[in-house]
Amino acid sequence: MSDTPFGFGLPPEEPDDGDDGKKKGGHGGSQGPANPFGFGAGGPGGENPFAAMFGSLNPSDLGAAFQQLGQMLSYEGGPVNWDMAKDIARQTVARGTADGTKDASVGPAERAAVQEALRLADLWLDGVTSLPSGSGTAVAWSRAEWVEATLPVWKDLVDPVAERVGAAMGDVLPEEMQAMAGPLLGMMRSMGGAMFGTQIGQAVGVLAGEVVGSTDIGLPLGPAGKAALLPVNIAAFGSGLGVPEEEVRLYLALREAAHQRLFAHVPWLRSHLFGAVEGYARGIKVDTAKLEDAVGQLDPTHPEQLQEALQQGMFQPEDTPAQKAALARLETALALVEGWVDAVVHAAAAPHLPSADALRETLRRRRASGGPAEQTFATLIGLELRPRRLRDAARLWASLTDARGLDGRDGLWAHPDMLPTADDLDDPDGFVHREQLDFSELDKMLGEAAGGEAAEGEKGGDKGRDKGGEEDGGKGETGR
Repeated sequence: MSDTPFGFGLPPEEPDDGDDGKKKGGHGGSQGPANPFGFGAGGPGGENPFAAMFGSLNPSDLGAAFQQLGQMLSYEGGPVNWDMAKDIARQTVARGTADGTKDASVGPAERAAVQEALRLADLWLDGVTSLPSGSGTAVAWSRAEWVEATLPVWKDLVDPVAERVGAAMGDVLPEEMQAMAGPLLGMMRSMGGAMFGTQIGQAVGVLAGEVVGSTDIGLPLGPAGKAALLPVNIAAFGSGLGVPEEEVRLYLALREAAHQRLFAHVPWLRSHLFGAVEGYARGIKVDTAKLEDAVGQLDPTHPEQLQEALQQGMFQPEDTPAQKAALARLETALALVEGWVDAVVHAAAAPHLPSADALRETLRRRRASGGPAEQTFATLIGLELRPRRLRDAARLWASLTDARGLDGRDGLWAHPDMLPTADDLDDPDGFVHREQLDFSELDKMLGEAAGGEAAEGEKGGDKGRDKGGEEDGGKGETGR
């Protein structure tokens, strides 16, 4: 679990403006801001508005001070202040990574190299999978462009948990504070949105310095049909591996293109994965006792105390069969996606890239051991997106290729009930040689049955109409 499981963290720091800037706010600008709300010593001008607001506070002014804070945090949107998140992510990207790598606009040569790599990757993949190309366009992104393109998906992933926390923050207010329910609850919601926005912005900004494409965490973070690579991060990834940059780029392009094929041609997969994440998130409970303690003991002159209290850990998955089942479904789904990509990419790369084996092992370790992407996601919603059984899944998909061919292997993606389960990963041979129900034939049979019933209904209706006509006709004759 991350050190900041509640999603509260330190906002990015603006560049120092000399010693005077470091001294303002009293926290030491060179050490980064110490305020979880994004208004610490690292803010514009180095000033701490909390200190200015509450420095001479007396108890009788508490209500007025909170109202002022509510005005400052006047965000009235959803549970996360996404405008703040985007601004902080962009600031984090602009500062560069810990190794000193700065973001930069993608030049024509880099863009051409990425497009060529993705084109060649699709060509190689044609021979190892029955799924056709899933990317209509190939793009090279800067880190800032990755932030802009992926924020809509982060919103879908994070909002469900943020809503739960926002509701919990309002429920645990002390009784004396509830008298000011209107403005105070609004302030608490805005505060929660600001804190989530701060942490998410920082986390996404840091992640932008690590990812190499749009599918690094096994989920489609970018727009549908758009295969993307980040040249500056590809260069950093390959540094020290002793592998030519062109080979590194091609191998990562194969992974990106393989993910794109899967998400484009398995229409239920995206909603299946996001549904599994949301199902798990619904089972996360907030430690309201800890939150009540933190809010009840809040000293307005030391807002960092709230951060320290909340960093002790407030997200806890419920220990229920439903929650365990949700986690198992998610882990299995991620393992199957990553295992399929691993097996398909290796088959495509091995004949062409001398470093295919080394690059495969590097990527496996990066995914299975919990790299930056998994840690970031754990920070945001208390869940590690780690395909723990990646190797087992890759072996199973490779065995299926040998036993059933490309069409038989890839045909299992036709329906979620056809996919291997966690138990099947324990016994891959048993699954490989088991008879599978052909859901396409079943759907066809059901369709024919439904069509037959409709035809019978129409025939019955015609008979009824004919009979009714004859009876009416007979009565007419009799009447005449």
